[in-house]
Amino acid sequence: MLRSALQAGTAERHSVFELFGRRLPDGRRYGVVAGVGRALRALRSFRFDEESLTFLTEGGVVDGRTAAWLADFRFRGQVWGYPEGEVYFPGSPLMVVEGSFAECCVLETLLLSIYNHDSAIASAASRMTLAADGRPCVEMGSRRTHELSAVAAARAAYVAGFDATSNLEAGRRYGVPTTGTAAHSFTLLHADEREAFTAQLAALGEGTTLLVDTYDVEPAVRLGVELTQGRLGAVRLDSGDLSALAVRVRALLDSLGATSTRIVVTSDLDEHAIASLSGAPVDSYGVGTALVTGSGHPTSGFVYKLVARAASDAADAPLVPVAKKSQDKVSVGGRKYALRRIDARGVAEAEEIGIGTAPEDDGNDRPLLVPLVRDGEIVGEEPLEAARERHRAARAELPLEARKLSKGEPVIPTRFVGAAAPTANPYATAGGPR
Repeated sequence: MLRSALQAGTAERHSVFELFGRRLPDGRRYGVVAGVGRALRALRSFRFDEESLTFLTEGGVVDGRTAAWLADFRFRGQVWGYPEGEVYFPGSPLMVVEGSFAECCVLETLLLSIYNHDSAIASAASRMTLAADGRPCVEMGSRRTHELSAVAAARAAYVAGFDATSNLEAGRRYGVPTTGTAAHSFTLLHADEREAFTAQLAALGEGTTLLVDTYDVEPAVRLGVELTQGRLGAVRLDSGDLSALAVRVRALLDSLGATSTRIVVTSDLDEHAIASLSGAPVDSYGVGTALVTGSGHPTSGFVYKLVARAASDAADAPLVPVAKKSQDKVSVGGRKYALRRIDARGVAEAEEIGIGTAPEDDGNDRPLLVPLVRDGEIVGEEPLEAARERHRAARAELPLEARKLSKGEPVIPTRFVGAAAPTANPYATAGGPR
C-alpha cells in the first residue's frame, strides 16, 4: 500500500486511522485495554535499518523510492487512546492515529499485534481476579506460550490485578513482582520428601512454599510442619479435587498448630475453576495455561481502519469520513471522541462515541481518550502501577452484572452520537459482525 500510494501521489494525504473491536470475545461482558505502554515503547524504536531495507529491496517488496522513504521513517503525527487498564466495549475507539496515510499505514501490524495479544490476556486476567475476590493470583504460564509472549502476558496480567509472576524477565523489564515454587522434579531428585524439603528450607527459609502432592499429601504436610516447627510459609496443591483437598489440608494444618501456613492451589485453573473454589480455604491461586491463552480467546479481534481522510491533497482540505460497507465487516466512519456516561450513583451506564465532535459531559462523565503521541513525541507513558490502579477503578465503576462469568451481552451499551452518527449501532447485534 505504501509503495502504491507513493507512486500515486496520495501517500501524504492527511488521514485518521482507528484501532477498535467490532465486538467483545463471545460471551464476555467487558474487555480490558492493555499493551499501551508496550506499543509506545515499540513506536519509539520503530525504524527500518540497512539490513531490513536490503531484505525488502532484494526481495522485490519495495522499490528504491519506497526504500528511501522507509530509511527516513519517523512517525510525526498524533495519537490519542484509551489509557492502559481502562475497560472497553464494542466500537470503543481504543486508539486514534492521525498523520499522513503513509506514516499511519505502516504502523498497523505493530499496533494490532501488541494490542490484540495484551488486551486478550488482561481481559482474561480481570475475570480471574474478579473470581478470586481479593485472594492473590500469580501468573505462572511461561511454559505454555512463546517465550516473548510470556513476558508480555505477565505484564498484562499484572495490569488486570494479578499480584505477581513466575517470569523473571517480566520482573526485570517491567518491575512486575516475582515469585515461584519448586516443581515435582525437585522432590523426585531426592531420596524422599524429608531430604527434598530439608534442602529447600535450608536454601530458602521457613517462609518458602512446599509442594506437597508428589506422593501423599497428608504425610507431606505433616513433614513440612515438623521441619519448621509450625512456621512453614505455605503448601502448594497441584492435583486432585482441590476444593475438598484444601478443606482437609486446612484442618490438618490448624490441628498441628500451623495456623499461619497458607494454601496455594494450581493445576490448570481458569476463572470458572477459581470461582468454584471461592468457598474453600484457599489463600492464593497460581494460573498458567488459561491465562496466557486468553482463557479461550487468545486475541481480542481488534482491527485498524481508515475512518477519515482529507478531501484532497491541499493543506487545508477538510476531513471526510470513510467507512467499509462489506457484509459483516462494516465500520463507522469519522473521527471519534469517547466518553463513559456515569449515572447519579457513580455507575457506568453507556459508552458514548461522538463522531466529529465530543459528546457533552453532563457533569460526572469521564472522557476516555488521552494524548499518547503529540507531533511525533511520545507523551503518554506512565508507571505500570498507574495502569493497574486505573483498571481497579474502571472495573469497580461497572454495573454488578460485570462480575458474572456466564455468557452475556456487554454490560453497558455503546451509543454513537452526533450529526454523522449511524441511526443504529452496527456493533450492537447479538453475535455481532466480525
